[in-house]
Amino acid sequence: MTTARLLTTERRHSRILGLGTYRPRRVVTNAEICERIDSTEEWIETRSGIVTRHFASPDETLPVMAVAAGAKALTHAGLEPGQIDCVIVASMSNLVQTPALAVIVADALGARHAAAFDLASACAGFCQALAVAGDLVSSGGAGHVVVIGAERMTDIVEPTDRGIAFLFADGAGAVVVGPSAEPGIGPAVRRADGSYAKALRMDSDWGSVRDDPSLPRPYMRMDGRSVFRWAVGQIVPAGRRAMAAAGVCPEELAAFVPHQANLRMTEVMVDRLGLPDSVRVATDVTVSGNTSAASIPLAMERLLSEGTVPSGELALLMGFGAGLNYAGQVVLMP
Repeated sequence: MTTARLLTTERRHSRILGLGTYRPRRVVTNAEICERIDSTEEWIETRSGIVTRHFASPDETLPVMAVAAGAKALTHAGLEPGQIDCVIVASMSNLVQTPALAVIVADALGARHAAAFDLASACAGFCQALAVAGDLVSSGGAGHVVVIGAERMTDIVEPTDRGIAFLFADGAGAVVVGPSAEPGIGPAVRRADGSYAKALRMDSDWGSVRDDPSLPRPYMRMDGRSVFRWAVGQIVPAGRRAMAAAGVCPEELAAFVPHQANLRMTEVMVDRLGLPDSVRVATDVTVSGNTSAASIPLAMERLLSEGTVPSGELALLMGFGAGLNYAGQVVLMP
């Protein structure tokens, strides 16, 4: 009897071919936030670096924002929807259990022959999804993949929560991943640490509201100090591993694009990583707030639109968040 063998395919390289974003129309200042919480504009900016953020209006739903970002990414990549083989959406704020947000987005984009699925990894979701997309293309499992981080954090954050109401915001960012003649997405570094699961969590589940409608709806809660300490302690060595895996040194980077959680956290990471002054550090959080899975593509777009980081240069991406967990890689900017 002959033993059957699976067909092997030659691996190829992948890279980001296009980038698109969507920022909600409404810009919210610290002064407006302070109307609902006991705080001051100065305190918010001092502790987080955030000055403004975008809040989605009722018509700016998750599908609407994700589709808008995805369509821009396709245009930037010079591709048609029919050329997309897979759509991956990373989100932690989708209140609809099924169907998957990615399925709705793929149909609206016109990618009706594509596979589509959601990925839940909170603020690390974009980098996790990017790694999956890169592997799909490299293995021959897909020709082109759309990766979208989309969030309406205002749906899961209590507006009167003094600890986090000023941090989180809404938006969407997307990239198209496709084949490349040279490596464009480095190996991903990842880790999950469930011992910190309570540091960033929902305070209840929807089942409790079903069983007792008098109970308040679930909201996200955060132990900011625990998250800050964990993130700084984990992301610095993880960033070094990501650079080593890609075979690059800090001096070769053009940009560092961490999850836009808090400007003060970013500043500590930059200092401990020992990045040279030539590395441009993404600080989109100051005007966009913390948009969870959308924050890294939004920050990438800001750097490119400002002209401070050219296309084709190396950038270290590092996402981290609820879990607690992280994921990151070195990429060529689109």
